[in-house]
Amino acid sequence: MAQSISLSLPESTTPSTSVGVRIADLFKTLGTLTLLLIAFPFNALIVLIALLWGIVRSPFTKKAVVAAHPQTILVSGAKMTKALQLARSFHTAGHRVILIEGHKYWLSGHRFSKAVSRFYTVPAPQLDPESYIQALVEIVKKEKVDIYVPVCSPVASYYDSLAKPALSQYCEVFHFDADITKMLDDKFAFTDKARSLGLSVPKSFKITDPQQVINFDFSQETRKYILKSIAYDSVRRLDLTKLPCDTPEETAAFVKSLPISPESPWIMQEFIPGKEFCTHSTVRDGELRLHCCCHSCAFQINYENVENPQIREWVQQFVKSLQLTGQVSFDFIQAADGTVYAIECNPRTHSAITMFYNHPGVAEAYFGKTLLAAPHQPLASSKPTYWIYHEIWRLTGIRSWKQLQTSVDTLLRGTDAILRLDDPVPFLTLHHWQIPLLLLKNLQQLKGWVKIDFNIGKLVELGGD
Repeated sequence: MAQSISLSLPESTTPSTSVGVRIADLFKTLGTLTLLLIAFPFNALIVLIALLWGIVRSPFTKKAVVAAHPQTILVSGAKMTKALQLARSFHTAGHRVILIEGHKYWLSGHRFSKAVSRFYTVPAPQLDPESYIQALVEIVKKEKVDIYVPVCSPVASYYDSLAKPALSQYCEVFHFDADITKMLDDKFAFTDKARSLGLSVPKSFKITDPQQVINFDFSQETRKYILKSIAYDSVRRLDLTKLPCDTPEETAAFVKSLPISPESPWIMQEFIPGKEFCTHSTVRDGELRLHCCCHSCAFQINYENVENPQIREWVQQFVKSLQLTGQVSFDFIQAADGTVYAIECNPRTHSAITMFYNHPGVAEAYFGKTLLAAPHQPLASSKPTYWIYHEIWRLTGIRSWKQLQTSVDTLLRGTDAILRLDDPVPFLTLHHWQIPLLLLKNLQQLKGWVKIDFNIGKLVELGGD
């Protein structure tokens, strides 16, 4: 199970407490850097052996695939594993891949993948949208890009939609228009739209003032509720406090601690007990072309495909009704009676796409024009994906033999989402270049962090991206 971690400080923190916290952050960062340094020789040896093995067996391997119609594909989100996975899939199919990321993540370890032809950095879109769009246009023109596939951060998805009209003059943009992205990304607007299509979603209320929750008559409800920020919040999204609390005073105190305002609205959503699932879908003109579904939790770092016909039918009906073209992911709850409820939508690539690491049809799902008999799903032979450093960290929380068996089983049954014997360098450069440099930057600024997300390739920070 994922662990929810919170390191937030009260506004009334005293100077002495602040100094104590900074010292704790300092030692945490130094300790993490030390552990990464200790692991470096082992990982370097693994990568070296993989490179040598590749040289030895190169005369006996098949020549690289040459696509019937080779495309130059621009992929954003270079710091994230899902961008690396798409780059590898497109490259394997015989296409040329250009990878981009924001200036902050110039240190992306995935830029060193053999699947990547060129790497660029661009301005942060939320800080300078015009410069961001102009940078994309210049890259598209310079590299003669045929298709832009955004692997968006939550912040960037809307700005990629704003860039679509300018980019569409030079290449295809595999992303939604701005109004669709805004609706899908708004938790309340999405549930409202799904409900209007006759699809099952939990009861939801838009909250712009804490008093709305305090005054809410929970006595008329059969289920508890949870609060979620409509805007992406990398830390508070893990807080699933059930409302109402034990007393009205506790409810009021909790709600008032949240940054709820008309400018920063939240959603109060019915909490439906059941099994959690997440999905990734690649769609074109309302056709579901690539789809996967797996069990989920608040901090998801393990992916194993499960067949769930009810969820796939829900997704098919939604994307067909709106004639969507792009990448979209959903979070679902399946109640005890079998009903599936979509609780959230994200108009961007999901990390579950790492399950397609050995599927030859990914590029076809994105760029093929012919109708598919059925959407591509992960191969039956594909293993569940994980991130080895997350799994190693979980070992520190093991308290029973059963937990140890579960961890060992995860490692033996699955495969690391980044390490590939035919493309091993990103495994080394992510863990011993990208993450250490981010830690060193935080150390220089004496900043704290909540956790390291190796999947997304960043430090999760309060108020971060």
